[in-house]
Amino acid sequence: MDILIVLMVLMIVGAIIAVETTNLLSSIVCVGAVGFLLSIAFLFLGAPDIAITQLVVEILCLIILIRATISRDLTAVSGDREFFGLTVTLATVLAVAAAGILCMADFPAFGQSVMDRITDPPAASSRYLAAGLEKTGAANIVTSVLLDFRAYDTLGEATVLFCSILGALAVLRRKARRRESEETEGDE
Repeated sequence: MDILIVLMVLMIVGAIIAVETTNLLSSIVCVGAVGFLLSIAFLFLGAPDIAITQLVVEILCLIILIRATISRDLTAVSGDREFFGLTVTLATVLAVAAAGILCMADFPAFGQSVMDRITDPPAASSRYLAAGLEKTGAANIVTSVLLDFRAYDTLGEATVLFCSILGALAVLRRKARRRESEETEGDE
């Protein structure tokens, strides 16, 4: 649970920076960092399906926000960077990489079941493994869990992904149509 507290503190700091900064692009990067940390928190809480959904929605939202920001915020990036800013950036990247490597050190070996490491596995997982083939007829237990035992949950996640993709396409397509109509008017 200590890692969850660290993730929560980092999310709060990122949210405060996103609200307080005056640069729109920096604010969007901080919002993206908060969403990424939230998906990592979902992984540690044992909800990988929600973590994947959060990550996909976050990426699509960031694409939309960055596209909208670039068209409005015309701040030029200069070739000269402050030494302190560069140092802080490199230290942050190295700290995140080190934390990722430390977290991956606890992963099981390839091909070893995660359930073998748990001394008291949840009752639902044992029930799925024991009766999955018999109740659903699906030889693939993952498919039987996703499409039979947890179908409403999977439907909700698919709906969220579908709506976020449609929203991204609607925003991106509207910008492209405006640009096409401006080019056509400019040619006349």
